[in-house]
Formats: sequence, C-alpha cells, structure tokens
Amino acid sequence: MKYPKEYLDEIKLRLKVSQVVGKTVQLKKRGKEFIGLSPFKNEKSPSFTVNDEKEFYHCFSSGEHGNIFDFLMKTKSIGFGEAVRSLAAEAGMQPYRFSNFDQKKDLRFQTYKSILKNYSSYFHQQIFNSNNKEALEYLLKRRLEKKTIEEFQLGYVPWQNNFYEELLKNYSEEEINLTGLYYKNDKTGKFVDRFNSRIIFPVNNITGDTIAFGGRIIRENKLAKYINSPETEFYKKGNMIFNLDKAKDARSETDEVLIVEGYMDVISVYSSGIKNVIANSGTALTERQINLIWKFFSNPIICLDGDESGQKAALRIAEKFFPLINDKNKIYFSIMPQGSDPDDYIKKNGKEGLISILKEKEIIQSFIWNYHLNKIDQNNPYEISKFEKEIKSLSYTIQDETLKKYVLEDFLEKIKKLTPIQSSRKNYKYSSFKKKKDYQILKETKLLHQKRKDLSKIQILEFSILFIILNYLEIALKKIEELSEIKFLSEKNESLKNEVISSLTEGNGKEVISKKIYAGYNKIIKEINENSNIQIIIKNKNNEEVLNLFDELLKDHKEEGNLRKIETLEQKLINNLDENSYSELIRLKSQLNRE
Repeated sequence: MKYPKEYLDEIKLRLKVSQVVGKTVQLKKRGKEFIGLSPFKNEKSPSFTVNDEKEFYHCFSSGEHGNIFDFLMKTKSIGFGEAVRSLAAEAGMQPYRFSNFDQKKDLRFQTYKSILKNYSSYFHQQIFNSNNKEALEYLLKRRLEKKTIEEFQLGYVPWQNNFYEELLKNYSEEEINLTGLYYKNDKTGKFVDRFNSRIIFPVNNITGDTIAFGGRIIRENKLAKYINSPETEFYKKGNMIFNLDKAKDARSETDEVLIVEGYMDVISVYSSGIKNVIANSGTALTERQINLIWKFFSNPIICLDGDESGQKAALRIAEKFFPLINDKNKIYFSIMPQGSDPDDYIKKNGKEGLISILKEKEIIQSFIWNYHLNKIDQNNPYEISKFEKEIKSLSYTIQDETLKKYVLEDFLEKIKKLTPIQSSRKNYKYSSFKKKKDYQILKETKLLHQKRKDLSKIQILEFSILFIILNYLEIALKKIEELSEIKFLSEKNESLKNEVISSLTEGNGKEVISKKIYAGYNKIIKEINENSNIQIIIKNKNNEEVLNLFDELLKDHKEEGNLRKIETLEQKLINNLDENSYSELIRLKSQLNRE
C-alpha cells in the first residue's frame, strides 16, 4: 500500500534535509548549500552536498542522490516504511496506519479539500465581479494590488448566493456540512453561508491546500469584524499557521520569521517584500504552533500592536513559551509604536521602516525583564521583592537545565545592579520610600558604591554586618546564635566579630564593650565606618527595620558562602571527578534554588 502523497510531502516540509543528514554527516554551510565528507565512500576532500531549498542531497564521489527518505534507507539499511515512520516521529506527526479507517479518512480529506478549493475559486472570481465592486474597493483602499489579491486568492461571498446548490450537484449534503462552510437556519431549515457579505482569506496547510477560511465584514454593523471557520476533522485552529505555506520558502535564506496578529498584517507585510511573515490562525499562539514554526525557523519574532493590550498579549506569549526555549530555538519580540499595527506601520513607513523596527528586537528573557521592570516602582522594596520572586520563578520553568542556570544567573546579576545592596532594601516600609529625602539617600548610596569598586561583595557584606553589630548591640545580642554560626572570609573581620560575641556572652554593658572593642580594633572600625554604605541606608530607621535588614544581610552572607563552596567544588571536579564532592555540589545548588 502507498502512503498518501500529502503525508510524505508534509514530512519533507517539516524536516530540512540538512537537519536529517546532519545527524550522520558533519556539514558546513557554503552559500545556499551544505558540504561534507561522503557517508557512502571514504574520502579526504568533501564531495557531498545538501540543498534544503531543493530538498535533496548529492554525492559527487559515489553518484548517490535522493531525499530524506532515501538517505535513511541507504545509510541505515532500512526499508521505506521504517524510514517514513522514523522521520514522521521526528517531524512530530502521527504514524500513518494502513487501516480501513485511515483509508476512509484519506478519502474524506480529498473530498474536503476539493469542496474548499471549489468554494475558494468561485468566490475569488466574485471579488472582481462588477456587482461586488464594494468588496474590491475595500481591498484597494487597504492598498492591496490585484496581484496580491490573486496570490492570496482573496474572495468575497455576496449575500444570498446560491453556491450551496452548485456544490450539491457534485457532493452530498453530509460532505458539504463537514467543511463548516454552511450552517442550518433553525427557522427556515435552509443552509446559510457562514461567510455571507465577507471578504474571505483562505487558510492553507503547509502543503498549500486550503482547509479553512477567515472572514472580514466590510460594512460597519453589529456582526463580529472577523470570523473563522469552525474546527473540523481536518482543521484545528491550534495547529494551523496562516501563510506558513508561502513563508517556509524563505527558510534557506533566514532563520527568522515575523509572527503578526491578523490576516491583513500578514498580507501587507508580505506584499512589501518581507516574505517570511505568518500569523496564528484565529486563536492564541499554542505550543503545537510554536513547535511547528521552530521546524522551519529557529528565531521567530513576535510582532504585535503597540497598544497596552498588544503588549500584554506579547507578555502572555513570552511567559507561556519561556519554558520551551533552548540554545537552538529562541523567541524574539518587537513591539510596534503606540497605536500602530504592522499593517498601519508598513503603509506609513514602508519596508525599510519596518526592518528598522525589527532590528531593535529583544530576546525573550530581555523582553520579560524589561516589561516587568517598567511596571514597578524601583524605589519600593515590596515591589522589588515581588519582582525578584516572579523572575526567579519564571527562570525555574525553563526545561533546558543548562540554559536555566545561565538565564537565572543573568537575571540575578541584573537584580543586584538595581542598587548596590538590593536585598537590603526588601523590608522597609513603603511610605518611607515615597519621601524625597530617602530617594536622595539611594542616589548617594549608588555614588558611594561606584567609589568603592575595589571592595568585593563579600567584604561589603561583612562590613555591613559589623557596622550594625557595633552600633546596635541589642540586635547583635538577639542574633548571637546566627552570628556564631557564620564565618567571615577576612580574618580581621572574623576576629572583631568574635570579640563582640564574647563580650556580649559575658554580659558586659555597652560602655565596657565599646571601650574594649575600640581599644583593640580602632583601625578596622575606622575602615568599616569609611566604607560601609549601610550607614546611609539605615539612617533614621527604627530598630525593627534595622533588624529585618540585618536578617537579610546574614542570609546573603550565607548564600555567598555557598556560592564560594560551589565554585571550589566545581574546580575540584574539573581536576578530579569525586562522588562525594559531586553530591555536596548538588546539595548546595538545590539549597540555593530553594532559597
């Protein structure tokens, strides 16, 4: 039995020849082709070529030539059926079973396609009918040329047409109704054209067959502006991409594709000369759709309207697909200026104007960061704290473990740069940050931080903890157990800390402790006072606020200590793989992730 031609064509469209061959042969890009050493003959100079655009490979040394099915059959010594099943699985398609059910389904699909093709052809001609000049005028007003209307086979469905009766001459009522083109009027019992009085946009599968329509009303009324075909046996909105059948031809030239919101956006951008443009078909972008897009283009660019709803939609897409990104498949975002969509923008600014906007695209993690950061008050510790938690939570959803690590590190580094000791600001009262003088204090803190770049983060932390210990002995007494458990990196800092703990444990009063400490550690105390940013931050704060800050500093010091241990263990593992060191490394990393 033969596989349906459409099934084999879809596998070939979903998989590049270089993608399949590249698993066996090390390929190098050369112009539009790839070259490599022949898998069929021993050779020192590459004579094996792959052409994704023409969908074949050719070996000049052996004369072998073929498509992806041929390659698997010849290199793995398997039959055609096994090659098809293997590649269908790689393409994310269901296996084809030669059952009675599958054969009947294929016959239904052929009929389904035939009905939609007839419908599309008939109503495409109607748009040029003088009786329907209103429809053509609408498209011309939208600056669509006749050749574009013809290329996309746009049509117009006049009110009360009789095409249903025409279809009945060749197809049964059941076959027509399975297409979703008509619905039954409960009052009259007659079948009504779903797209009455609408411009229609044929929606094609990746092999170019029309399997659904979108419809746009041309008169202002209470009806929905846009409608789409209902889901059918052969049309699932969450699987379809509008214009992918045409855009895929650009994959040999670029790994980018522009994802816009509507049919008119696609057609306007495409007709300007930017051919790699698509749209999701009448639904929010789904995981199945993005995975299909990645089969053809590894760097899609989401380009939505510049209004608030467009930006929110872009954020929903970003957060939805953030877990799926990896080093091969990425997502970028390019937001139109306020009040513009791609259709409007390209009409006003042309192809070069849109290309200029696209050059400013943001990769997904930067888009998420900037969107959230612009929505918060950076001087409000509660908002900063919530922001940090959300960013961390999003990072943990990334399924690629290696990428997860580096994205999280990038986010945490950015958080630290918001202010010098970001975590120190988390528990202040919101009202205090509303005061102008406190905002000025933060600016001064940043300036001080710039002047003291020679101090390491751990040194700043230790100085901050010691400053509070020396100036708030009552807080040090409450936290004496936690202080005893931590170990400072600097011997001088550790010695001073232990001296304070010892004096507090002995029950000495404030005056006795101060006299004793300042006598033996005058030099380091002077250094702490000169280099501690914390003294500006806690100015005019009450003891409860200082205590909360102190807890955060202790927590940060513990985290820094763990990070240093991790670095040491990683270096140790590079030099000598040791099971105990590896177990300790995993434990510390898990602990950091939980915190």
